Amino acid sequence: MTTILFSHPDAAAHEMPEGHPEQVARYTAVMQALRASEFVALERQDAPLATDEALLRCHPATYLARVARAIPETGWTQLDADTHVMAGSEMAARRGAGAACAAVDSVMSGAAQNAFCAMRPPGHHAERDTAMGFCLYGTVAIAAKHALEVHGLSRVAVVDFDVHHGNGTQDLLWDEARATFVSTHQSPLYPGSGRVEERGAHGQITNLPLAPGTDGSAYREIFLAKAAPVLRAARPELILVSAGFDAHRADPLAQLDLETEDFVWITEQLCDLAAEMCHGRLVSVLEGGYDLTALAEAASAHVAVLLSRGELAREGAR
Repeated sequence: MTTILFSHPDAAAHEMPEGHPEQVARYTAVMQALRASEFVALERQDAPLATDEALLRCHPATYLARVARAIPETGWTQLDADTHVMAGSEMAARRGAGAACAAVDSVMSGAAQNAFCAMRPPGHHAERDTAMGFCLYGTVAIAAKHALEVHGLSRVAVVDFDVHHGNGTQDLLWDEARATFVSTHQSPLYPGSGRVEERGAHGQITNLPLAPGTDGSAYREIFLAKAAPVLRAARPELILVSAGFDAHRADPLAQLDLETEDFVWITEQLCDLAAEMCHGRLVSVLEGGYDLTALAEAASAHVAVLLSRGELAREGAR
């Protein structure tokens, strides 16, 4: 058992116009932080390209064709107010989804205890046939469907702690009774979804909106009182995480007040729940985080917890 880091240089080939917050520097900052000596034990693998079969579990063929047609030879095409594509964008997004599916394969096969996918663009805002919020494909939902259909799981859980509601993940899993979705997010804030009343076709969606200014202490109380019981009741065989670090108090796009130690605590809680219910199997996918220093610090702290749990599992197996 170990921890696998999935990444690929194609994540840096998805360039945005100057001043856009979802920039190549996000990927560079995270990867630079994960080169520190404390991460020498990370197993590093290249993210493969997602197959059409994997993408089609969440997006129709007409949408895949529309994204492919939108890719320009030079410059950018704007798909919505803040989602742009250029020559390398579709390949990067496919590798993001491919990384998440490969991470599921590794964890389910026992090759890894857990995994982190350091790719961009993010994915949790992409709806069934709509690109939005910097996102093209619903990465974590695609991975959840992959776990259900390819590995034959009966129950998976997706936990999204990005500061923005994962409207895309919610849309893609709305009718999926086998997938529990739990989201903590600032409200009001983009994209305006994520109300408590949005419960999914089978009551399997739990939205926990947080007021601007919510700090780590308040977040922890809400997680323990509301998120953890839902996850325990769901009894997932695998936990997937949309790991956005834009709830950090330094982030310029939101107003929550979490610190890096709060992300450590969240990760520890999720690993504890995974150990309790699904043999520690957990796959984490990078979503948002737009202050480069805070992103690098919080993401590396997140991975450090995953790595320590992977090492413990490996020692226990000896």
